[in-house]
Amino acid sequence: MARDRQQTGDLFAAAEVSIAPLDDAEKLACVRLIRSENVGPITFLELIKRFKSAKQALKALPHLSGKFARGKQIRVCRAEEAEAELERAQKFGAKPLFLMEPDYPKRLAQIDAPPPLIYALGQTDLLQRPSVAIVGARQASAAGLKLARLFGQELGRSGLIVVSGLARGIDRVAHEASLESGTVAVVAGGLDIVYPPDNTDIYQAISEKGCLISEMPCGFQPRGKDFPRRNRLISGLSLGVLVVEAARRSGTLTTARMAGEQNRDLFAIPGNPLDPRAEGTNFLLKHRNALLVTEPRDIIEALSPMTGSNSSEFREVPGADGQTFHYHLSVDDEPPAPLSEPSESERDLVLQALGPAPVAIDDIARTTRLNIRQVRSILLELDLAGLTERHGEQLVSLAQTQD
Repeated sequence: MARDRQQTGDLFAAAEVSIAPLDDAEKLACVRLIRSENVGPITFLELIKRFKSAKQALKALPHLSGKFARGKQIRVCRAEEAEAELERAQKFGAKPLFLMEPDYPKRLAQIDAPPPLIYALGQTDLLQRPSVAIVGARQASAAGLKLARLFGQELGRSGLIVVSGLARGIDRVAHEASLESGTVAVVAGGLDIVYPPDNTDIYQAISEKGCLISEMPCGFQPRGKDFPRRNRLISGLSLGVLVVEAARRSGTLTTARMAGEQNRDLFAIPGNPLDPRAEGTNFLLKHRNALLVTEPRDIIEALSPMTGSNSSEFREVPGADGQTFHYHLSVDDEPPAPLSEPSESERDLVLQALGPAPVAIDDIARTTRLNIRQVRSILLELDLAGLTERHGEQLVSLAQTQD
């Protein structure tokens, strides 16, 4: 099963990030950092690890980004823009949850490149409870909808929170079935944008009894490319993902793939080989080692080692001020030491080790014979200059726009 593989989160090894409530000034600095040019989730956390606060990281941005940018400075989000974003969320009733705060979903924080900021509306305590995702076809069959309703109800009664994407078909029925026991809807746009519009009624019900989350600011209209980003949050919040019905090429299979990458258990209900809506689920069973399930008890029993009374890994909310969030240490990590300014020759070595094909950060360190922390420091400069792309699982390459 997926949980037997190594946990994700190794990307941020060799460092600790303090978990504590942020004051208003630090929250504003975090939003500015997140919305600044070339600062993605990985770069954000690397900056926080290095400078210990978003305010200090903002001060360092011009210096770091200029190392490879030939004098060109990246665009830093203005304080007025960040203030306006937070004010829009507050007026709508959405709560910002930052990665370094105790209220941030603990399970989501363990994935590769977790979003530094998500907005939540509703019962945010649901985000800390054990959950399972139910996903499937928008144009589902009557049998598929019946199964989604059955599994949603029974998994909810067992104490699991049901997570889905508020789409038509399977998603909607899963939310409806688990509304009273607890459901979380992950959306691709801002929380004030209901998509699809015909789900306004279930959206309103979830905002009152469940929880809605998004990594996009209020007012953001979802685009096609935003739905895979949403799907990674659906699987990231969950202990496992159940695929009810899915075509061979569908966004549902994207969620299934991400579940595997995030070390989540994958479940699938088999379907008639003649039904195109079962082609995806049958593919997962044949080629992706999904666990075949025919009744909710199959999932409940499979997840019991992580949800049982002797396991608190996923049920305890991170606590009070002063706690520390630890990522797993890989074999090549070294004890933290004062980080010196990289030399030009060291920067050249790292740049020469990169190419269009993704390569592991550990391999860069071995090839260049540089300290792993020096390599990460140089990669941070390259990230901010827009010269690199991150691929998760500690993989990095030159940006596609580069010669």
